[in-house]
Amino acid sequence: MNKKTLKDIDVKGKKILVRCDFNVPVDENGNITDDTRIISSLPTINYLLDEGASLILMSHLGRPKGKADKRYSLMPVAKRLGELLNKNIVFEDCSTVVDDKVRKKASELKSGDVILLQNTRFRKEETKNSGNFAKELSSLGEIFVNDAFGTAHRAHSSNVGICAYLPSAVGFLVEKEIEVMGNAVENPKRPLTAILGGSKVSDKIGVIENLLNIADNILIGGGMAYTFLKSKGYSTGTSILEEDKVDLAGQLMEKAGNKNINLMLPADIVVAKELENNTEYYTTDADKIPENFMGLDIGDKTIELFGKVIKESKTIIWNGPLGVFEMDNFAKGTNSIARFIAENKRAISIVGGGDSASAVKKTGLEDQITHISTGGGASLEFLEGKILPGIDAVDNK
Repeated sequence: MNKKTLKDIDVKGKKILVRCDFNVPVDENGNITDDTRIISSLPTINYLLDEGASLILMSHLGRPKGKADKRYSLMPVAKRLGELLNKNIVFEDCSTVVDDKVRKKASELKSGDVILLQNTRFRKEETKNSGNFAKELSSLGEIFVNDAFGTAHRAHSSNVGICAYLPSAVGFLVEKEIEVMGNAVENPKRPLTAILGGSKVSDKIGVIENLLNIADNILIGGGMAYTFLKSKGYSTGTSILEEDKVDLAGQLMEKAGNKNINLMLPADIVVAKELENNTEYYTTDADKIPENFMGLDIGDKTIELFGKVIKESKTIIWNGPLGVFEMDNFAKGTNSIARFIAENKRAISIVGGGDSASAVKKTGLEDQITHISTGGGASLEFLEGKILPGIDAVDNK
């Protein structure tokens, strides 16, 4: 990796600005319902504290649209972080994120102190990476560390703009993401199998295009599978379908064939008349979906076929659930795939953020996966072979 990392910088006694990804789900009572992202930031935070630095932490939360909106306050994050670190986190509840009071507080920081700034998206300049916001943030510290992989695909003030004003490095979380995912894409142990699900082909076009250059097997399930099945001339009933992507799906299958890539679609489908957990359902061949039924999961035959490929793989990349896994009756495909991946101890396995990560956690198998990416959108763009601005902006070694 050619980017500076924590081990490349001297942080002792310095004020370090750390961009974290604390974009966690918060319920209407202000309780965090999943603190995975906060826990993921602890190795970097603890290392910097152990090395004698003082920290100014920053993150966004949700989409407050450039205005101070209490519903998106980082107060619950400060509380949870304090519990996890077992120390007092000073939360700077400032509607403009930076003001004279915040500047004074930052200037008085001593080794081991931690403050958390208010939601960076309370400022409209954040997402536009415009105005003086990046400069204002940079005035608070001496070194910038980017440990927010989840926003690395966005060029914002708090991750890209700030690099123009301060020496910078990536944190442990970003370093791990780049190394594990980078190796899987650039130098994979073969066979490399990609499992793609989720509802839309359009979200994954770039990923499929890039995987057609590197994968040995591409297994397609989830809602996006019906667009591919339709391009084979099958009836897909009332299943989710992107009509405008049917031709493209056919072209992608043709490309895979020309490159001798094993692109597999479901052989059988679990279908029902409505999107309800308690509705009646049954399994049918993929080319026999009745016209008033919708596909909600992959069937047993498909699970077995996909499982065989997964068992023989040495690198596995999974992005997107294989069915409506939130409903127990249509979670079997997704859960089975998670199990197959976990059981293959010889393979390097990467699960790309979002729903796939939730699915793995639901099965309790996360400890048996090599790497669960913290960034859904960022991991997708990384798999597309795109340059991520949040990483690109950091100083090179």
